[in-house]
Amino acid sequence: MHEDDVDALIARVNAGEPGAQDALFATAYPALRELASARLRDGGGHAGGLHTTQLVHESYLRLARSTRLRPETRREFFAHAARVMREFIVDTLRRPRAGDALTLDTAVELGLPAEADEVLRLHDALGALQAAEPRLAQVVEMRYFGGYTETEIGEVLGLTERTVRRDWDKARLLLLALLR
Repeated sequence: MHEDDVDALIARVNAGEPGAQDALFATAYPALRELASARLRDGGGHAGGLHTTQLVHESYLRLARSTRLRPETRREFFAHAARVMREFIVDTLRRPRAGDALTLDTAVELGLPAEADEVLRLHDALGALQAAEPRLAQVVEMRYFGGYTETEIGEVLGLTERTVRRDWDKARLLLLALLR
């Protein structure tokens, strides 16, 4: 998948071209599976009943219905997709299901156990961070949930790599304080 192809498809979707959204999904599908797999602990296997394919498809349905964001580049699209996946995982965890536990590998970076209640606590803490420091929350979403590098985040947000690094460090400290 070439970055220019995805950017062109995004432009076609934003222009309202019929069939462009399906073409974008078909082109982005392998990368979306990779992103979903990274969000689920065992890389595409079962995780509390949630499968990589299910996460990709449910997230796509939410992306297709979303009017909140109209990404203009590949990076913006995948950052938004990562956010939608996180929201779906949190919604899944909040549904009462006896004995199910969804585990994410992303909690390792903050040094937290990846239990379902920890994921929900992190989601709530991220909501509080969003209210207080929206840019910091955006950096966390892109790095922690989207897997973007500091350079890629800087390109999307129009920040220097050094600023992104400072934002990431500050956000981690604030999140850890909120989680304690």
